[in-house]
Amino acid sequence: MNTPAHLLIGAAAFGQGADKRVFVAALGGALLPDLSLYVMAGVSLYILGIPPSVVFNDLYFSDSWQTVFAIDNSFVIWGVLLAIAIWRKSDWAVALTGAALLHLALDFPLHHDDGRPHFWPISNWVFESPVSYWDTKHGASVLAPLEAGVATVAVVVLWRRALPLWASGIVLLLLLAEFWIVRQWLFFFVDS
Repeated sequence: MNTPAHLLIGAAAFGQGADKRVFVAALGGALLPDLSLYVMAGVSLYILGIPPSVVFNDLYFSDSWQTVFAIDNSFVIWGVLLAIAIWRKSDWAVALTGAALLHLALDFPLHHDDGRPHFWPISNWVFESPVSYWDTKHGASVLAPLEAGVATVAVVVLWRRALPLWASGIVLLLLLAEFWIVRQWLFFFVDS
């Protein structure tokens, strides 16, 4: 699933209440499982000047990158952190960890050949889904518009909460980013 959709859905599910910290924590939790990819790919592409084909065909699947992905995409780690947040009765920590777990639950069935070891450190097993959120050879032409639709529903849920102007601006930018990314998947990553 695309990161903007994760942020919108995570905020709709866990960013409730008047507390700004809870809303921001939900956005943060929805982002954290993808953050390492953005940092590592960004450094590789824009600072080190490594070609995209090397970054996404070689580095992405390297043991070192997969180890980082195993940690920040672990149901086990995020589940333990959520249990601690609930035990501590911390609203913002529940929003952060809950949104991260929701991110993982939505990603799990939508990665064909680029999944993560979601059960690390118990197992390094990676589920290879028959479908993909981005690869049109594996159903993205159907899934991408559905994802955009779910993200739009999340926006409606968020706007019904009468968000402050700054939060409404973030939500609108995320929805526009989601539509732009879905357009890219559908028009540039077409079946060959």
